[in-house]
Amino acid sequence: MNYFKLLLDRIKAELESLQAAGALPSGLDFKAVSLDPPKDPRHGDVATNAAMVLAGPAKMKPRDIATALAARLTGYDDTDAAEVAGPGFINLRLKPSFWTARLSEALRAGDAYGHSDVGNAKGPVNVEYVSANPTGPMHVGHARGAVFGDALASLLEFTGHDVTREYYINDAGAQVDVLARSAYMRYREALGDSIGEIPSGLYPGEYLRDVGEGLVELYKNRFHNAPESEWLQPFREFAIAEMMGEIRDDLELLGVRHGVFTSERALVKEGKVDVALGDLRAKGLVYQGVLDPPKGKEPEDWEPREQMLFRATQFGDDTDRPVQKSDGSWTYFATDIAYHADKVRRGFRTLIDVWGADHGGYVKRVEAAVRAVSGGKAELDVKLCQLVKLMERGEPVKMSKRAGTFVTLKDVVDRVGKDVVRFIMLTRRNDAQLDFDFAVVTEESRENPVFYVQYAHARCHSVMRNAAKETSGIDISPESLAQAELSRLTHPDELALMRAIASWPRSVEAAAEAHEPHRIAFWLRELAATFHTLWNRGKEEEALRFLVDADPTLTRARLALVRACALGLSVGLKIIGVTPVEELR
Repeated sequence: MNYFKLLLDRIKAELESLQAAGALPSGLDFKAVSLDPPKDPRHGDVATNAAMVLAGPAKMKPRDIATALAARLTGYDDTDAAEVAGPGFINLRLKPSFWTARLSEALRAGDAYGHSDVGNAKGPVNVEYVSANPTGPMHVGHARGAVFGDALASLLEFTGHDVTREYYINDAGAQVDVLARSAYMRYREALGDSIGEIPSGLYPGEYLRDVGEGLVELYKNRFHNAPESEWLQPFREFAIAEMMGEIRDDLELLGVRHGVFTSERALVKEGKVDVALGDLRAKGLVYQGVLDPPKGKEPEDWEPREQMLFRATQFGDDTDRPVQKSDGSWTYFATDIAYHADKVRRGFRTLIDVWGADHGGYVKRVEAAVRAVSGGKAELDVKLCQLVKLMERGEPVKMSKRAGTFVTLKDVVDRVGKDVVRFIMLTRRNDAQLDFDFAVVTEESRENPVFYVQYAHARCHSVMRNAAKETSGIDISPESLAQAELSRLTHPDELALMRAIASWPRSVEAAAEAHEPHRIAFWLRELAATFHTLWNRGKEEEALRFLVDADPTLTRARLALVRACALGLSVGLKIIGVTPVEELR
């Protein structure tokens, strides 16, 4: 369990006892009481601000409250000391028995270790990610958003949330007409025409040759010399379907699978844009008006035009936003309003959109739209994923010939594998640029975080395999190891590993609450580092080896520690979609 919650409940119970004894006034609100790791680990295991936040309401000195509370907290068998520090903080030092109890909990929980129900009461969550234009294969930038969104969805599911993974198909804009015209060039090429260089403004990638050949197989030469008005619509639909099939295949390479695909074109065709804008108009949130001149332009450069506007400023945006073009068609923003209104109508109150960094200027208006269409009942969290810089030993990697302008996701996965791509994409915060150096991510060294974590997991299993061969008579099943005499684990490095394992429930809950799956990769690396430290210590000091022939009780306790470490690494890796390996080749 989350031991911070356990200790926080303990602190609040003692505060209530102080109230009952008359040492604290009744009616105090304990919501602001918190428990965190101290900034300096030398000060203890955890620190609470209880006395600091209650002093004002209680009309007492913080240190007086802290002294009374600390005296009660030292009465617990698993607490070594409760020390009052500074103006009134309390630092708790916990005995080894506290950490061995957490270790036993981990072993008993097995693959469910760290699983919680914090999301059960929060309602369904919609995570929309990737949503790349269906105009070409996925590139490495899409891979980052795909991994981030998929890992976030898994993280939320692990913490009890009801999650829907969704992909929004942008198939109603001008870009899909460009796709159709590009496909027509390849159609002509497949029929034997010499098309020369692809005209500027069309998609030049060789991937469209397959589309052109598919069009010939379907339509033969029916549209060879036909006017655009005859072939644009069927070519557009065919090309979109082919590209979405390729996108699904690319995502499958990463183990990414969406449960729902929503078409922008379908939203328009089904009248959902009209309905959403009609609802906003009825609330007075859509009106005919003229926007102020854009910033940085002289008034004479501005041609005011009356148009349909959404009152985005009423919901925190910088300016009201157009929802209809001069030709009467809807703007991109209008369809986005309808799309998010559709999510709200489907019952989602937590919406998470994963976008590329180039969409940062679009966030405020969509947040405003969600507040408007939900009446403030739904919350949108937009996660922007910064660029991925592909390198080979510090030098930029050249573009893919097949894609024409970028390195494809498939190129990267084919070279280094799904697990490497997924892990590396989470080694930095989503809003920080990520350097992906092929030389680094494939080397077997501490500098490669994927190898470093997988090596720790493989080492754990190596210990268990050796134990099965060399320690006859010792039951090393997880159930049996949970009953081991864990009090034999007293070395500081053993206790450090227990603390690292015990931090998992809090870490996974905090990552889910913040919508930050990179925290899982960070935690995995820290756990691996702590395990490697203990492993290396055992190589230097025979008394610290995991298998001690002369002491089966100690061996069993140490195997329990190794098993729990492997368990933590495995659970964390699976959440971010990386397959734990038991043996490195």
